[in-house]
Amino acid sequence: NDPTEIGTAGHRADQLAALERQIFDFLGYQWAPILANFLHIIIVILGLFGTIQYRPRYIVVYAIWTALWVTWNVFVICFYLEVGGLSKDSDLLTFNISVHHSWWSEHGPGCVRREVPTVSGKSLDGHSYISVMGCIIDYQYIEVMHSSFQILLALVGFVYACYIVSVFTEEEDSFDFIGGFDSFSVYHAPQKPSHVLLKPIYLST
Repeated sequence: NDPTEIGTAGHRADQLAALERQIFDFLGYQWAPILANFLHIIIVILGLFGTIQYRPRYIVVYAIWTALWVTWNVFVICFYLEVGGLSKDSDLLTFNISVHHSWWSEHGPGCVRREVPTVSGKSLDGHSYISVMGCIIDYQYIEVMHSSFQILLALVGFVYACYIVSVFTEEEDSFDFIGGFDSFSVYHAPQKPSHVLLKPIYLST
């Protein structure tokens, strides 16, 4: 199989996964993941362009980004599993500008969402107490599965990026060594005899 076709298919799968995650992060107003997903989509498009247009430098940028992307998703996993003093109930992923949490916390598989209006009518913000029951899977595990899948795609993308860069580099080296010297000899060799043949004609006139 052509390595560029494999790399292109991998980039498209990575882009679709990032778009899917971006949609649910938008629904949950998770601003930090939204920003990270946006950057990831841009870099994936850059890597896709580099694969199609044979630009190894763009693919190298994508490979470097995959390492950062893995680091970010490891942090998200630790955040939802509350590792290292992190709390999934904090507003860290919303930059502390809203009280929203993961969209899956209220809309996960089997979840029943009920809004209980506040007893006091003096509430200015109009918020109601929301209770969620019957969830088959807790939302933090859904987020962990999302991040784990992103890590898997990033690792596969890194391996293919390194492979494609090595293939492009070998092709460029072989072209410079074989085509470069051959084209030089073929193109320049006829010039000297033609010059010698034309010189007596010039003198005779």
